[in-house]
Amino acid sequence: MVGSALVRRLAQERGALLTVDRATLDLMRQEAVERWLNTHRPDAIIIAAAKVGGIQSNRMYPAEFIHNNLTIANNIIEGAHRAGVEKLLFLGSSCIYPRLAEQPITEDSLLSGPLEPTNQWYAIAKIAGVKLCEAYREQYGCDYISAMPTNLYGPCDNFDLTSSHVLPALIAKMHLAKINGEPTVTIWGTGRPMREFMFVDDLADALVFVLKHYSDPGHINIGVGNDVAIAHAAEAVAKVVGFEGKFVFDTSKPDGTPRKLMDSSRLFELGWRPRTDLIAGLTATYNWYLENVSGSEHRHVASL
Repeated sequence: MVGSALVRRLAQERGALLTVDRATLDLMRQEAVERWLNTHRPDAIIIAAAKVGGIQSNRMYPAEFIHNNLTIANNIIEGAHRAGVEKLLFLGSSCIYPRLAEQPITEDSLLSGPLEPTNQWYAIAKIAGVKLCEAYREQYGCDYISAMPTNLYGPCDNFDLTSSHVLPALIAKMHLAKINGEPTVTIWGTGRPMREFMFVDDLADALVFVLKHYSDPGHINIGVGNDVAIAHAAEAVAKVVGFEGKFVFDTSKPDGTPRKLMDSSRLFELGWRPRTDLIAGLTATYNWYLENVSGSEHRHVASL
């Protein structure tokens, strides 16, 4: 999802854009990564590759979440240094912050308290990536930076109900319920947790901005500056999808972190702001889902 959005955004910039697919380069293999970097010698790298997923996926595959993400970060950052890459931008996640961090979450909240248990494996790997960038900057003078995006959604998202995040899961659930005439949709938890959601094309624009204008030692938050309860987000999804039934909240399932709103004032003060509100972003995401995931018999364009 993020990589595709970056390709769309970087197409607007001057210069050659280098991409490589999984079949061509296995980022889990250090020798292969270093060989590719030495051959192509990029001037800059944005690390968007990661193993990601929602609460259920994190609970099922903790070893993969920590091992794969640690390995990807280590291989690319070390390989970039060996290949003389001038600038590198590592993408972390808002889940690196403590579960009960003071809201909104500032960059200096990192490592100030315990992590959220439901995604700690992914968070630890991302924290290690942030610290790798800081270490290479300190020891070698590398202009390696890190950005912490908030919760993302958009075209090319993962809509699989066992491994997706909340918004694509809600879109898929409500679409199927509408098509099948089901009167209810079940939502994990109480619906009370607060989340900040960013449309992925806004993130891509912010990352290009940060790559151009940010070179400080510490990481930088990338968010929209406001959050919404999961129950209200579900109402927005229902409006876009056209689901008119009711929600059933399964309180036997975990809520995750109670609130996760990031302080993006450092980014905003540099001159960048998001452009896409939640309804517009959900509409674009649902249209992509209809065209690419749900099946041709259900394709149509949502308009609001």
